[in-house]
Amino acid sequence: MRKNKIVGIGANVFDTLYTVDTYPTEDTKLKANAVKASGGGPCATGLVTASKLGASCAFIGNLSDDNGAKFLKDDFEKYGVDTDYITIKPGYDTFCSCIWLAKDSASRTCVFFRGNVPPTVIDEKAAQAIKDADVLMVDGNDMDAAIEGAKIAKESGTKVLYDAGGLYEGVERLLPYSDVLIPSEEFALGHTGAKTAEEAAKILFEKYTPEVVVITQGKKGGIIFNGETAQSYPAFLVDAVDSNGSGDVFHGAFAFAITEKMSYEKACVFSSAVSALKCTKVGAREGVPNFEETINFLKENNYEL
Repeated sequence: MRKNKIVGIGANVFDTLYTVDTYPTEDTKLKANAVKASGGGPCATGLVTASKLGASCAFIGNLSDDNGAKFLKDDFEKYGVDTDYITIKPGYDTFCSCIWLAKDSASRTCVFFRGNVPPTVIDEKAAQAIKDADVLMVDGNDMDAAIEGAKIAKESGTKVLYDAGGLYEGVERLLPYSDVLIPSEEFALGHTGAKTAEEAAKILFEKYTPEVVVITQGKKGGIIFNGETAQSYPAFLVDAVDSNGSGDVFHGAFAFAITEKMSYEKACVFSSAVSALKCTKVGAREGVPNFEETINFLKENNYEL
């Protein structure tokens, strides 16, 4: 059994993407220009991202045996993510979503169903995978397993990267275990009650004592705070066709950057570039560039890592 640099516990979602000219009006019919099945979910998409960039990755969690779950397992294998730590639980409904991609606004609107797959239990094999990894990615889903995994990681020197994109119940139990805390601006402001991202970053850092707080702000780039100074990092202008999953991709790229020993400041710029390039193609996972494409894109935009 291989040792993986990055392992993850969290959401793995079967997405159906509909490309439309504009967002549909309620109680009408609208012709889609295209439809596509795609893997999604913050943690799972982050793992695919890191794998496509060149890191060895594994997902720890449960899947059902329905068509959506079969697609998700095959999708991991397609992109080189280790599935040896997945347990199949027959007869349940897979976490799934329906997503509209509006061409006129380059926006995405998501309706999701969490399914009813039982929570993950961290067994000895999964615990060893966490101990052997450089990074454990968590996203606030599968909370009890994520907390247990984070405790194991902290005891063994594995860095915990928390993709804090949603204000899920119980997040305050997981936040103290974060080494690299990367919340969305919505999460950061909502959780702290702060008025600005900079203020929120400082509050999160002081309360939960991670190594770094990185707040993502979509098209505005974001803020990184290391306990001393807050500074911005850029977003890159591209012709976006699908922004769905761009935040998930950012987190996966950041995890990869950690394994490559990049500074956190350089990791922000690198991850922002990976996320931007993803938006130029349809599919949260399919659109992820490789490492060489990302480096060339950064050079074209006058950035050197």
